[in-house]
Amino acid sequence: MKFQLTMLVCALALTGCADHAARERLGIEDTSVLRTGIGATQDEPAGAANSQWINAYAPIANSRTAMVSLRERLDRVPGNSNGYFHAKAQCWLDAAQQARETHDQWGFVEEAIGQAATITIGVEHGTPLSAANPALRTVSTVRPDLWAIVNAIKADPALAQCPQAQPPLACAEVELMQAGHDAWIRSFAHAEKRLPEVEDNLRKSAETAVRCKQATLVSAPASASSSKAPQTITLRTDSLFRFNEASITPDGQRQLDGVVSALGSAPAVRGLQVTGYADRLGAAAHNAWLSTQRAQTVERYLRAHGVTLPITARGRGSANQRVECHQSKRDALVQCLAPNRRVEIALVGAAS
Repeated sequence: MKFQLTMLVCALALTGCADHAARERLGIEDTSVLRTGIGATQDEPAGAANSQWINAYAPIANSRTAMVSLRERLDRVPGNSNGYFHAKAQCWLDAAQQARETHDQWGFVEEAIGQAATITIGVEHGTPLSAANPALRTVSTVRPDLWAIVNAIKADPALAQCPQAQPPLACAEVELMQAGHDAWIRSFAHAEKRLPEVEDNLRKSAETAVRCKQATLVSAPASASSSKAPQTITLRTDSLFRFNEASITPDGQRQLDGVVSALGSAPAVRGLQVTGYADRLGAAAHNAWLSTQRAQTVERYLRAHGVTLPITARGRGSANQRVECHQSKRDALVQCLAPNRRVEIALVGAAS
């Protein structure tokens, strides 16, 4: 019996250490969550329910019925069923279901249903909804670094033009909130177990948004080809070439492959004008030579990959500067002048 108790003590000790380590890795900043033992409080700042919370969530008398009803209403909403808000409402309902199945009595079930209901009512009536995540009584912030990634993806304009990148982002946000609830109830190890799925969803969202952005660039010639006036594709040479060289980088090759592919579905294009530009740094003669080399390198690449349209290639040195920069430090100046280092591919449309 003594041996069994000793083993139990050791197991409990190891569990406590593991949970403490998980708590440290979560990056929790909420002092009420970090406070344990003698002196820890259960007052309102620490998350105790107040009258406002009770009034908000008291109508959810039967959580199961509420979830079934909300799922049915979401299914009936017309339009894109895979958009950001539709996906977020579904993920909040999934979170409520998980918490209910584990007999969570802390109020998170009601809060998750409340979030799902707010979004569902909004999409039903077509009213504007905020993508911001609310502060919930039973949720603490964990992994601020992952929240920074969430905000960075949201801030990228590509996300709005890429519906398929929105559902994984929406669900990653809800999953991070779930992890925050686990931390709030001091289940730090459980909170940490949710993070791989959060990271996977963020990765899916970011990668999909990047693919959408690249597809938009590639499809530009096809959509522009119907115009009689020349249309221009601008490619930053910092991604096409190594600095001060005319050799094409792997990323540049992928961009040009996209142009070649798009030209195949743009029969109205009659020719291409490839113009290279440099920034103002360096001698004018060198910049003229470098910009010409870059334009001719792009022309050779397009030819080598099957483009048979008439192509003219020229370099214009540091002409037509897009930005003016006056930084005193060279590294900052070079970075600021990046938009001036470019290759423009003008698509000459069909004659009228």
